[in-house]
Amino acid sequence: MSNPTPPVGPGLPETQTMVSDTVPAPAPVREGKHAKKGGKPASLWTDAWYDLRRRPMFIISVVIVAVLLVMSIWPSLFSSIDPFNARSCDLATARQGPSAGHLFGRDNLGCDLYARTVYGARNSIVIGVLTTLFTTVVGGLLGIVAGYRGGVVDTVASRLTEVFFAIPSILGALLIAATFRGKANSILLVILALSVLGWPMVYRIMRAAVITAKGQDFVIAAKALGAGSGRIMFRHLLPNSVAPVIVVATINLGTFIAAEAALSFLGVGVQSPDISWGLMIADARNRFLEAPLPLVIPAVFLSITVLAFIMMGDAVRDALDPKLR
Repeated sequence: MSNPTPPVGPGLPETQTMVSDTVPAPAPVREGKHAKKGGKPASLWTDAWYDLRRRPMFIISVVIVAVLLVMSIWPSLFSSIDPFNARSCDLATARQGPSAGHLFGRDNLGCDLYARTVYGARNSIVIGVLTTLFTTVVGGLLGIVAGYRGGVVDTVASRLTEVFFAIPSILGALLIAATFRGKANSILLVILALSVLGWPMVYRIMRAAVITAKGQDFVIAAKALGAGSGRIMFRHLLPNSVAPVIVVATINLGTFIAAEAALSFLGVGVQSPDISWGLMIADARNRFLEAPLPLVIPAVFLSITVLAFIMMGDAVRDALDPKLR
């Protein structure tokens, strides 16, 4: 038989209940916007992906970036004309307008403008991607070490970063590219010039995120269990601090593509016979009033590319920031 409920009498307070009634019910599982099956709460990345799939700005930017990446890897899929073949250019047809066989017309040298625009995407995007990769790795590693170690390491790294921050990015890259012009491959030189001055921003963001995260309970528990510094930094701190770095890297990619175009326009970036949008703009500027398309077409492609990466970075930032949900 089950035990009867204890009676309430004169000698007992009216609030007395059974022991089982005093045990609080389990707290409900806090679910994210896209909780996993079985009641397991969704992670930050799962919630972020759930948000991103429903943002038109993110979808549009990803589609544009995907097309540009395919264009830069396999340009022959978009144009059957090889702009590096001298026989594809004819000075007698220079600055002709669009026609059936030439979608955007011809440039000042009589080369197909559409083919050069398609092939110009490769160098512009490669420079942006490699520069972003280099600055993210270097700045991220320095930031996580300085933020976790603190003390002298943090002080020295921060002072070094301030020295690089004091140099204007475009002016410093222009100086580096002009100094070593002709002594190295022009594409590698542009990547180096932009990377040398581009890592401090990533360093500061990673350092701030690590300083915030290293006081959390999971880091204290890892230290109590005897985890080494390397394991704590790369197995615990890095996954919890990398989100803002990813956002900045995505936005920086578009910025570096625009910076490459600026250097090429000034004559110290990509050099002929290589093709880039900045170099095409520089070659067409003197005949702009006579033939605007050779300048307008690469400028439009450049603007769309930069805008797509910035839009994607903004969408990722909004999805990863809990305060904006």
